[in-house]
Amino acid sequence: MNANESATTRRSLHGVAELLLAGPQHRRSGTIRLRATPGGFATVTEPDLRVEGADLVAGELRLPISGTSARALGAAAGTDAGAPENLYSDGSGVSPDEVLRVDPVAAAELAHALTLGDQALRALSPGATPVLWPEHFDLAITVDKVNYGVSPGDAYLPVPYAYVGPWEPRGGEFWNAPFGAARPLSELGGVVAAITGFFAEGRDRATIS
Repeated sequence: MNANESATTRRSLHGVAELLLAGPQHRRSGTIRLRATPGGFATVTEPDLRVEGADLVAGELRLPISGTSARALGAAAGTDAGAPENLYSDGSGVSPDEVLRVDPVAAAELAHALTLGDQALRALSPGATPVLWPEHFDLAITVDKVNYGVSPGDAYLPVPYAYVGPWEPRGGEFWNAPFGAARPLSELGGVVAAITGFFAEGRDRATIS
């Protein structure tokens, strides 16, 4: 997969998550939390919207994302596009009128990373519910003041990766990122058990550091 296509797709889907799912959901239901779903991601309450592959799905409507804007998609889906207000300072950087570009193969790879992350996080902590946060567009849980998550890629690392982020900095070779520890999913074989093992090692090292 071309790196530029992956980055463009990730930015556009991040924008959809923020402007069409989290923003309208927060205005209607008071939460920005999203969730991973088969083939993509979705709201957790009203409005009931999801991204599946390269489409926005609203009830019986399936709307291609690529080549249009969040504002136009929102109008077609019966919702107003816009990010959650006054909750965070960063985000996708996508405006409601920006033309979105989503490559189906890149979208499938992004969705697969979220699926792996969801399964690994639930295996690590069965009592926790992974949340896809719209500001950073990563799937995460927090247990005992340590964040665990999977990102589909970002400015720090432009490929899907797993991370462990203790609230208090730790020292040692394991902690190779400014926020804790990060490993590309490719280095973990793209396997749930290996991702879970990385999370568990981070948990153990965070406890003894």
